Amino acid sequence: MKLATLKDATRDGRLVVVSKDLSRCSEVHHIARTLQAALDDWAHIAPRLAAVAEGLETGAQPSMRFHEHDAASPLPRAYQWADGSAYVNHVELVRRARKAEMPDTFWTEPLMYQGGSDSFLGPRDPILAADISYGIDMEAEIAVIVDDVPMGAAIDEARSAIRLLMLVNDISLRGLIPSELAKGFGFFQSKPSSTFSPVAVTPDEVGDAWDGGKLHLPLIVDLNGKPFGRANAGIDMTFNFGELIVHAAKTRPLSAGTIIGSGTVSNKLDGGPGKPISQGGAGYSCIAEIRMIETIETGAAATPFMRFGDTVRIEMKDADGHSIFGAIEQTVAKYEKQ
Repeated sequence: MKLATLKDATRDGRLVVVSKDLSRCSEVHHIARTLQAALDDWAHIAPRLAAVAEGLETGAQPSMRFHEHDAASPLPRAYQWADGSAYVNHVELVRRARKAEMPDTFWTEPLMYQGGSDSFLGPRDPILAADISYGIDMEAEIAVIVDDVPMGAAIDEARSAIRLLMLVNDISLRGLIPSELAKGFGFFQSKPSSTFSPVAVTPDEVGDAWDGGKLHLPLIVDLNGKPFGRANAGIDMTFNFGELIVHAAKTRPLSAGTIIGSGTVSNKLDGGPGKPISQGGAGYSCIAEIRMIETIETGAAATPFMRFGDTVRIEMKDADGHSIFGAIEQTVAKYEKQ
């Protein structure tokens, strides 16, 4: 089934079940007011939501038009948002851009940071920034929402706890990252509010493309209406979602509604860095990667980070070309304090 949260006067919006073709939805306040409420009692509530989803497809369920512009992120805020870097090719390139060494352990143990989860952006909300000198960059990713996960969970427990899949734009301010990380205490100002797709889906919605730990489909990224990235999320993923969840739960339990991100989806080409789509590659899911490759090849980065008025669109389609999660589409705008 497919679930979304419509914006309303409350912080957490109202949960709706969405049709497979993303055209219609049904209110389910009599079952669960919010997605978090559904996740808190998933074993009992999920079957009732699934019945609504079935009724939507047969026409037996009252419905209304679903507009992606009306959607908040499926969880407008969450108890926890932990983002990994499962595509080590991306980590390697970005660290080279910062002239930082690549420890060998990055290939054997996941890298993960704890992001701010109190205010996610809606999928069509603008990316607000006070200054383009911050180095505004998109990072297109996959994420999962989990049920309760015990501390020290085994890989099978971790995989079985995955309830929903989403897309992510994990916005980064590249100009702020080096000095912030140099302090030795991790990201904060350089990682503003992240954005999630209009719809979250149960793994069965993507069929064989989901193998229990990886989503084997291209992640479509367009920048200002032009193809920028088509990297396949199931390729070059060093750590699958089961392994990321195990890592996150090593020393603490994870509560229902915790979001775990994959990190920027990144594909190699012939064992080396990827190439732009125009040159036969899969392109990129963030600007930092192409800048690093430009630096390797020419000695200097040529592609600018995002500027005011630039628009990024992130989407994933099934084998028949139908949108699975709806689209994240955001334009960079100048932040003006009210």
